[in-house]
This record gives sequence, structure tokens and C-alpha cells, in this order.
Amino acid sequence: MARRATAITLTDSDRDVLTGRLRAAMTPRRDWQRAAIVLTAADGATNVQIAADLGLDPDTVCTWRVRFAREGLAGLADRRRTGRPPRFTPVQVAEVKALACTRPADLDLPLEHWSNAELAAHATREGIVPAVSASSVGRWLEKDAIRPWRHRSWIFPRDPDFVAKASRALDLYARIFEGEPLGDDDYVLSTDEKSQLQALRRCHPTAPARPRPSGRVRVRAWWHPGVLRGLRCAPSQGHGPDRADHRDRPVQPARHPGHDAGALPSARQVFWIADNGSSHRGQASINRMSAAYANATLVHLPVHASWLNQVVRHEVA
Repeated sequence: MARRATAITLTDSDRDVLTGRLRAAMTPRRDWQRAAIVLTAADGATNVQIAADLGLDPDTVCTWRVRFAREGLAGLADRRRTGRPPRFTPVQVAEVKALACTRPADLDLPLEHWSNAELAAHATREGIVPAVSASSVGRWLEKDAIRPWRHRSWIFPRDPDFVAKASRALDLYARIFEGEPLGDDDYVLSTDEKSQLQALRRCHPTAPARPRPSGRVRVRAWWHPGVLRGLRCAPSQGHGPDRADHRDRPVQPARHPGHDAGALPSARQVFWIADNGSSHRGQASINRMSAAYANATLVHLPVHASWLNQVVRHEVA
């Protein structure tokens, strides 16, 4: 004797949800079929009839009919599958994550940042895991949003006289010094070390990656003192203090800024704007400039404010 099909009774809200799944264009096929099974069963159709209409096996129709009757809409979702037993223990996974949060330099490795492949290879060499793929390591790190290959630069504001120093340089770009406009025989030079020769040196230990935030790298530029570049800042002529005369040829290389101030012997005053590079920082460099050229004044930008340097802006542009 045939087994009686489980009766289905729908509430108005359940019917609305299932009908919406049938009508939605983006409903997955499996969800569409399960909604159709339940709606048709609620109208009194048998399992055999529903299977024939939808092209399914009657046992499949019976399965989803019974699950809905017992669990409601939640019963139409896929059950969690056990899958293949895990190859790695939670301790091994945690050790690999801890390795990703360690700087390679602390392990005497010639790496700046970890990659998934390097982490997998090192974990295997150290016996943390017998063997693991880079993609598996990537999945483990993704769960905690650990990305050791990413970093962001950070900097401490160090110059307590930033406003005063920056204002002085910006006034000079606008052809003003100590409240007075500059004359035609007054020159403003914006200088910097020659581009393409920058070297970076760590001035703070690199912070390793952590869950969520990226690792942090703090560097300071240092330069060979023998190569400098200059740009004469022309009068603004209504264009604002950012205007620079790009037609002027660069200042020739020099050991220190004072060597090129003499290139303008007819100038009444020469204001030489420079950063705080090791070859020309501090009061000693200002005194050296004044001693070599009486008409020259060395003006330092605030510490960590190279973006105020017009020649740097010119090189970037």
C-alpha cells in the first residue's frame, strides 16, 4: 500500500516567500525547485504528480516535503556536509598565523614581507606542518584578515615650528619676505637632491602584520651629498604661490647649496629653500651659506615637509 504524503499547510507569510522565490529571476535552480515542490504540495498534489511535473525523482520530492513540514522554511536550506576530515589541527593553523604576524627579519630571513608561498615553504621547513599549499595558507589568513604583504607608511609630526617655517617658505614662493615684496633682482631658489637617486633607511623597527591592520614601515630618505637640483621660483603674476618657472635649467650639481648661489652674482638677495637633508641641515649650514655668499640666505622647510618643496612638486608633475 502506498504511503500517504505528508500534508503541507502554508501560512500567508510562507506562501509569499515561496512565491517570491518562484518569480525572482536570480533565484538559484535548487531553491526554485524546492519552493515549487512545497507550493504544489500545499495545493494537494501527490509526490508522483509533482515529480512528473518538475522532472524530479519522487524520493526527492518526498524529502523536501517532509523537511518543510518539520522545519518550515529553514528546512529548505542545504544541510551542512561533513566533507573530508581536516588535514591540519587548529594548533598548526594558529602557528602559521602567528608566523605571518612575525617579521621575516626576526627569523634571519632575507625577506621584506611574507607571501602565502613563503609562509607555506617556511612552515614546512620548520616542521610546523608536513606540507601545505599557498592557497591553504591564504584561506587561513583571510579568516582573520591578516595580510602580511601589505603595509602603509606612517610618520610622526616632529617639527614644533611647522607653521612658522612653512609660512616663511610659502611667502617666498609668493615673492614676499618678512612682509615686504621682493624686487626683480631678488631670487628664490627651490632645491632638492637629484631625482632617481633616493635611498631609504629604516629609522624605526618595522611593525609586523596583525589581524585587520596592515604592517607599518617607517623610513627616512637619506641622500648622497654630492648631487643637488634647483628650480627658480618665478613671480606669481597672478597665478598664486605654486607657480614655478619650468623654463629655467636645473642648477648644476654641487657639494652643498652655497656652491651655486654664486651663479647669480647680479642678485641683490638669493633665498635658497631646502629640506633638512643631512648635507645641509641645521644652523651650521645656514652660517656656511652666509659666509660663502653674503647675498644668500638658506631657508629650511619644516621637518618631514618635502611636499612644500616646489622642485619636488615639479618633478612629480
